[in-house]
Amino acid sequence: MKGDTTSPSQSFSVKAPTVVFFGTSLTAGPGLEPEQAYPVLVEKLAAHDGTPIKAVNAGLSGETTAGAMRRIDWVLKNPANVVVIETGANDALRGLSPDSAKSNIEQIVASVKKRQPNAKIAVIQMEAPPNFGSPYMRRFHAIYGEIAERENVILMPFLLEGVAGLGTLNQPDGVHPNAEGEKIVAANVWKSLSPLVQELYSAR
Repeated sequence: MKGDTTSPSQSFSVKAPTVVFFGTSLTAGPGLEPEQAYPVLVEKLAAHDGTPIKAVNAGLSGETTAGAMRRIDWVLKNPANVVVIETGANDALRGLSPDSAKSNIEQIVASVKKRQPNAKIAVIQMEAPPNFGSPYMRRFHAIYGEIAERENVILMPFLLEGVAGLGTLNQPDGVHPNAEGEKIVAANVWKSLSPLVQELYSAR
């Protein structure tokens, strides 16, 4: 970890756990400096709270759940203590089948369990835009809870809670958070991720 992410008053005798943020452009942070993307901000929040992590930004712009399913094995070549899965937004933007997205995400989770059997897994709730109608929105929303229950993984709240649709917190495309929006996203993520990281430290 970079030296500026941990308070000088803190001393750790164990290696910080690795958290892989596996996602789309919403994780990659296009239009921002690398240090402004939420995975780096989460790393800083974790250090501030005394439970430092090594954040790995494995976001890829434009990726659907099908693409993510094909890429996950490559991403997991290196060990991970926690894998946070953010995918599905691009499926929803294209009106792709929610049930197909569900199947793909379940296969992603299965790949994580196979390659990193000791890793904790969290899936981030994503939402569909309203242009495909309420039935599509409801079905898309539901798949994440179904995945979490079936696969016994953590379901994290909607990634863009408090940010989506607010012009002052998004880039001109209206989709990707700006630097201020990323701070809110990071706080959202860390609030849910923190208990998992604390468990890792307590188990040592």
